Amino acid sequence: MATPQPFPTDWRSALVLVPHPDDPEYGMAAAVAKWTTAGKTVRYALACRGEAGIAGMEPERAGPIRDAEQRRAAAIVGVDDVDFWDFPDSNIRNTAELRAKIASVIGETKPDVVLTIYGGPEFAPGMPNQRDHIEFAAAVTAAYDALPDPPRWLFQGGPQPTHVETVDGYIDVAVAALAAHQVYLSVLDPHTPVQEQARRVLDMTTPSVSGGRVAGFLLERSTDQ
Repeated sequence: MATPQPFPTDWRSALVLVPHPDDPEYGMAAAVAKWTTAGKTVRYALACRGEAGIAGMEPERAGPIRDAEQRRAAAIVGVDDVDFWDFPDSNIRNTAELRAKIASVIGETKPDVVLTIYGGPEFAPGMPNQRDHIEFAAAVTAAYDALPDPPRWLFQGGPQPTHVETVDGYIDVAVAALAAHQVYLSVLDPHTPVQEQARRVLDMTTPSVSGGRVAGFLLERSTDQ
């Protein structure tokens, strides 16, 4: 695979589209913190509130908790605009309704760059991706392709990147953003402190390359091509 290129710098606004709360914090948050610090505008839109994501907790209680945790996490990295669409958690599918919502939000916000979740079948051998992620990423690409005037770039966050953003100096704030999902992580792994869980995730998703930490992105579409 070719050496990844630096992530583009000549843009002002980005729209992050993901299916669940905490998805932006698994790999993108350090880059988002860098971008907002530089004065760029980043918005989040999420297909659901993660109401099925806390084991042993009824959706009516879990949804508001995860909504609030995502808003706190976003604020930590400089994102104030967070929108939830209320599609059903754990049953997000590449439907005409979802594609229409994605296209509508892209049309309303008119970002320079769209970023979404990794949509491949597995993150690494033996590490399968979730169906919600795969379906949602496919819906984003399909919606982008149908737009008459699409944003300049569409990226997925994930392994084997085509582009990387150097995020040295932003790891701690990204750890804090993921750790803001306090209840979710506490139930996910009750034996490991939340900060430790968050640090492990960031160590895995922002590897050190040539001495510097990077967040990786896969270029899916570009109007430059």
